[in-house]
Amino acid sequence: MTSTKVLITLRVNGEPRTIAAEPHHTLLEVLREELDLTGTKHGCELGECGACTVLVDGVPVLSCLTLPALLGDAEVTTVEGLATGERLDPLQTAFAEEGAAQCGYCTPGMLMAAADLLGSNPQPTRSQIREHLSGNYCRCTGYHAIVDAVAATAAGRNAKVGS
Repeated sequence: MTSTKVLITLRVNGEPRTIAAEPHHTLLEVLREELDLTGTKHGCELGECGACTVLVDGVPVLSCLTLPALLGDAEVTTVEGLATGERLDPLQTAFAEEGAAQCGYCTPGMLMAAADLLGSNPQPTRSQIREHLSGNYCRCTGYHAIVDAVAATAAGRNAKVGS
């Protein structure tokens, strides 16, 4: 039996990574199964829940619907790429401090969507936060703590800018 795998080189969290993967495998499958980056979660696998959200060249993408072979030299950022070494991103810290991660399943996708929002709008209103995260489903928190965490991160970043 011959292998149908193809060599794919991706830039993931700042590092080039070459792997052999089935051409029909999604970015989600490659991240989790080939690169052992399990922070990105399998959710609905239909592009409806947002649990698999990653950033591709800074834009939120549903990795369950994305074929990695089509990404070319795009930069893929996963939730593991938010931290710097052992130091969590302020957004990750705020999620922990505000109790925004209960079961934690939606958290990686929420973090990536929130990182995108704060990257393009460093001072979002609570309404803008809710709207931007509307494609990410959470069954545990009722969203209040998640919105609080994003707002707290924005407030903290803005306080540092104004210093």
